[in-house]
Amino acid sequence: MPDPSATQILLASQSGDSQAVEKLFPIVYGELRSIAHRHLAGNSLSNQFCTTDLVHEAYLKLIDHRKVSWRSRTHFFAIGSRVMRQVLVDRARQNVAIKRGGGQIHLSLEEGLLSRTDDRHVLAVEDALQRLEEVSSQQAKIVEMRFFGGMTMDEVADEMEMSKRWVEAEWTMIRAWLRAELSED
Repeated sequence: MPDPSATQILLASQSGDSQAVEKLFPIVYGELRSIAHRHLAGNSLSNQFCTTDLVHEAYLKLIDHRKVSWRSRTHFFAIGSRVMRQVLVDRARQNVAIKRGGGQIHLSLEEGLLSRTDDRHVLAVEDALQRLEEVSSQQAKIVEMRFFGGMTMDEVADEMEMSKRWVEAEWTMIRAWLRAELSED
């Protein structure tokens, strides 16, 4: 479990404490690695990114987010997961643009989680999440935190300031919606 002082260090870094950023990295590194590992698991981009590279690239973008008001370590990791996803989606877009290949994409949900197999699959998941965001930004945020961030129901509920029961009900609906969306693609 990451050091609870991460929240205080995040707040100090926002206030302009340059030493806070240096103190933050060792505290959040392990959890960021876990999130990066989940993003890369079964992803074709894992041969282009190692966990460490993804963590470092995301961290540099995170500490440069001057417009973000960090509320807590959970908020930091939720945004970190989003940044990692965007890094991978950007790379997948580059790869697909280079390849310009066609072909069928097999997308599936296994035990409620998306299985990622290739660049086109990463993009299909991203497109589905963008459509979900148009329907419900709260549900899209739940997917980011649960699937990409690996957060527990309790952590998601805390971050969204909702009950755990509400998050669980939403997660059930989201999985059904994603299953339908991805099978159409």
